[in-house]
Amino acid sequence: MPIAAQAVSLARRIIQERTPAHVAAKGDRDMVTDVDLAVEEAVRDFLTAQTPEIGLLGEEHGQTGATELNWVLDPIDGTANFARGIPLCAVSLALVDGSKPVLAAIDLPFMDIGYTASSGNGAYVNGEPIECSSVQELSDAMISIGDFATGGGAAEKNRIRLALLAELGANAQRIRMIGTAAIDMAWVAHGKLDATVNLSNHPWDTMAGALIVREAGGVVVDHDGSDHSMNSAFTIALAPGVYTAIMTRLADAQR
Repeated sequence: MPIAAQAVSLARRIIQERTPAHVAAKGDRDMVTDVDLAVEEAVRDFLTAQTPEIGLLGEEHGQTGATELNWVLDPIDGTANFARGIPLCAVSLALVDGSKPVLAAIDLPFMDIGYTASSGNGAYVNGEPIECSSVQELSDAMISIGDFATGGGAAEKNRIRLALLAELGANAQRIRMIGTAAIDMAWVAHGKLDATVNLSNHPWDTMAGALIVREAGGVVVDHDGSDHSMNSAFTIALAPGVYTAIMTRLADAQR
């Protein structure tokens, strides 16, 4: 954990000190900035020096040193927000054993907030323990939805998303689209949100958040209710009290 804390602290300093000078397209309406690249390169160098026996999977440069034990890094989750000066972005770092996250750190550089967790030891924000909400009714639930899909298969995913939005919008307390899965999941763990539904799963976005939610007493599953893993299709993180209501509506939206 001290190594992970130093890594995200390094990332935080770079993000706070630099504004993006260059934004490049890397896919259909997907982007990367020079700051994303600088953060990943700096954190890679640090982690490689500190833990040479551990591999690393990063969003921008892929896998190096493939082993059963890997750091999984998103240097800036919420790049589109960051590039526009919207302060909702995060550094996400997990230590993953096989397909199971065992240590996690999520840092919100512009809010001076850091979330951490390790297996069996609970979840924390700035060193203070946190728990998921105790909400039981969908009408009391604040729910975030992941960004609309782009690229191949986007039409079907967005059909499901729109059907789900219509159902949740008519029944939940409020719906939010924050633009970063790492913050979505950290805020479920912190009880600020009661659930988040993301119709995708990129390990660099979700592995840290999945552990933090579970250690805070929440549930993280795939679209069919199976445990969320590196290979899941969707990422659904929620407080236990709204599990049935949201999963039932997600199943209906997929028909």
